[in-house]
Amino acid sequence: MELKMSLNLPLDHVAIAVSDLESSVKFYTSLGLIFETKREVVESQKVQTAFAPIGEKSNLELLAATSPDSPIAKFIQDKGPGIHHLCFRVEDLEAKQAELEKLGYRFTAKAPFVGAHNCLVNFVHPKSSGGVLIELSQKLKIP
Repeated sequence: MELKMSLNLPLDHVAIAVSDLESSVKFYTSLGLIFETKREVVESQKVQTAFAPIGEKSNLELLAATSPDSPIAKFIQDKGPGIHHLCFRVEDLEAKQAELEKLGYRFTAKAPFVGAHNCLVNFVHPKSSGGVLIELSQKLKIP
């Protein structure tokens, strides 16, 4: 059986929920990853991020809550630190969301919103994806 690589839905990042962003960066740096020096806060999600490239086109994203009522704080409270979601890059998020909704898949938000790295994002609800939170991300054009 020949395996074919999917080029139309590349992995953008693997996100890990962490309690302490900088100590987690220190650990993954010890493994050999090199993180961007800038930390980004996504106010709408009440989260601070740190990104490190893994491979040529993918990243590791560390997520730390900036507020006790953030989704990441709730995730860590319920499940502890660990893998939070997988993110796949799409060309047209609105079209992909409409396509998946027609197939019966649910999203966590009614419409895409701006996330980290100037991307339009939305999440496929884990109840629609076998228990795994899946983020779909579209790079926004910068004028």
